[in-house]
Amino acid sequence: MSTPVPASDRPGGRPEVPTPPGGAPLRVNPARRAAAMTAPAHLPIVDETSAGGLVLRAGSERPEDFSAAVLLRRNRTGRLEWCLPKGHLEGRETPQEAAIREIREETGIRGSIQAELGVIDYWFTGEDRRVHKVVHHYLLRAEGGHLTVENDPDGEAEDALWVRVDELAERLSYPNEQRLAAAALDLLESSRNLRDALRADAFPTERPDLP
Repeated sequence: MSTPVPASDRPGGRPEVPTPPGGAPLRVNPARRAAAMTAPAHLPIVDETSAGGLVLRAGSERPEDFSAAVLLRRNRTGRLEWCLPKGHLEGRETPQEAAIREIREETGIRGSIQAELGVIDYWFTGEDRRVHKVVHHYLLRAEGGHLTVENDPDGEAEDALWVRVDELAERLSYPNEQRLAAAALDLLESSRNLRDALRADAFPTERPDLP
C-alpha cells in the first residue's frame, strides 16, 4: 500500500493540511492505543472497524479533473460538514466489501476498488465506553448508479455532490480526510495506469460538478 505523502512534501507547492493536537494519524499507532487503554479506567474499551473511501468518476485525462462523491452532513451542533462515505462492517464482511456497500448505500454510486488509500485511527469517548475506531479507505472507480442520499439507511446525509479531486482538501471538514484526499491526488498524478483503470467503463455524469 502506498504511504500517504504529507501535503507539505507534495509537488506543486500545495499547502500543508494541519493536524490538530491529538489528531488521528493515517496509520494505527500502537503507542496511542496503549495510552488510551489506561484512561479512563472505569470505562470499557471497544474496538470498531469501518470502511469507505473515494469513489471517483473520470473527467478529462488530467488527474485534477477526476471527481469524488462527497457527503454533506450535520453534526450534533448543527454545523454542516463535508465528509467521505463510510460505515461499519456488517457480519463477516471484509473492509473492502464494506467500503463498496457503504459507498453504494450512502451515495448511490456503484464502485470497484482500484487501490488502497489509507487507514485513519482515532479514539472517542461515549457515555458508557471508550471507543477505538479504525477506518479503512480505498480508491474506487465509479461504474454506475445515480448520485443520491435517498437510500442511506441511517438518513444522516443531507446531500451528495461530485467534487473535483484537486478541491477536496479544501472542502472536506476533517484534517485526516483532507490528508487522504491529498494522498489520492498524489496517486493519480504518479500513476498513469491507475488513471487509465479509473477511466475504464466511465459512465455519464448524472449531476453537475460544483461550480
